[in-house]
Amino acid sequence: MKKTVLLFLMICPFYVLLSQTINGTVVNDIGKPIADVNIYLDGTKTGTISAADGSFSLNSTNNNNLVFQKDDYETFTVNTSELLNKKLKVVLIKAKKIEEVVIIPFTEATYKNYINFFLDSFIGYDKENVRIKNQRSLKFSYDKTNKVLRVKAPQTLIIENKNLGYTIEYNLVEFSANFDENTTRFVGTSFFKETKSNDKVKLNRMNAYDGSQVHFFRSVFANKVADEGFIVNQITKFPNSKYPTEEELQRLKDFAQMFKSKGTMNVPEDILDIGTRKRNEPPYKIGVTKIKIPEIDYTKKTDNKLYLDYDHMMQINFKKYFYELKKGQFVKATIPIVQTSFLHPENDSYEIYANGNTSNPGMLTNQGEFAKNKIEFLLPLDYQLGD
Repeated sequence: MKKTVLLFLMICPFYVLLSQTINGTVVNDIGKPIADVNIYLDGTKTGTISAADGSFSLNSTNNNNLVFQKDDYETFTVNTSELLNKKLKVVLIKAKKIEEVVIIPFTEATYKNYINFFLDSFIGYDKENVRIKNQRSLKFSYDKTNKVLRVKAPQTLIIENKNLGYTIEYNLVEFSANFDENTTRFVGTSFFKETKSNDKVKLNRMNAYDGSQVHFFRSVFANKVADEGFIVNQITKFPNSKYPTEEELQRLKDFAQMFKSKGTMNVPEDILDIGTRKRNEPPYKIGVTKIKIPEIDYTKKTDNKLYLDYDHMMQINFKKYFYELKKGQFVKATIPIVQTSFLHPENDSYEIYANGNTSNPGMLTNQGEFAKNKIEFLLPLDYQLGD
């Protein structure tokens, strides 16, 4: 089933004394107010809900995404820089389900086969302390031809993180895993509610933040990358001559289709060789070609906005001294652990915000330590060290 949704945002001039306040109403397609719409700054603890008459008021700053979310309506997101000093009328039209011509079904069997993979990829590995309370609402489909797993969440996911002391209302917009390319991607919006804040929880938060991708981008924005302990190197990709060529990959694909249709067949040696090289060899090899590159090499400023803008892969090294709690004080350990992450700007530009977020974060490919920062280590964007 496919959802078709019409979303309208009408902005009327409205001047208020507080420049950081956003006011408005949420209504349906015939102008009736919609109550209990979750309205929040994405990735933060700042939010509200619409009143019985659809009205809302929220304090905000520039460069936050404002999310309007209610089950059975498509989530609507808009940047607050477009909204300050304006009164909003947000019109949400309820989703209608339309039958698709070709359907890859979401089945119970697929759920059972891939639920653990999804939880590892999305939540992380601490399933005892971090869990989705309404996990059974998830729907799974698997495209056998293209080896692509997709997961959708008809309801807002309620995620309890005991380690960090938050409950997260997560609206999963997209989750897909391509097993041929060995890539996983998920995009969503999140609203945090603090559930506890003792010393142990604060310690866990400090260690989750230190060296994270958010920490790195806050350092870039403040021009304090080296001061914060990050070292950025340039990585260049070189084609791997041992990886199969496009022609060889096509031969492998054609043989797989023939094998599927005919059943038992002898596999030629050259096909076995192509398959082995595809499994065991990376398409590219990488090498460090510049070390300790300054912020000016991979950022640019335009119209007082800061952008990540780089043609190469970036290696980010960080010496992490884990925080410890000793005699009621938070102190750093004396022996560090070196953590390595990779960012792939892919010749695109991403605006960097003061809170450590970027524009289009779902499109920025990362690997290494940054890729391990799944929901189990996710902190609000308004988190400050020591909170």
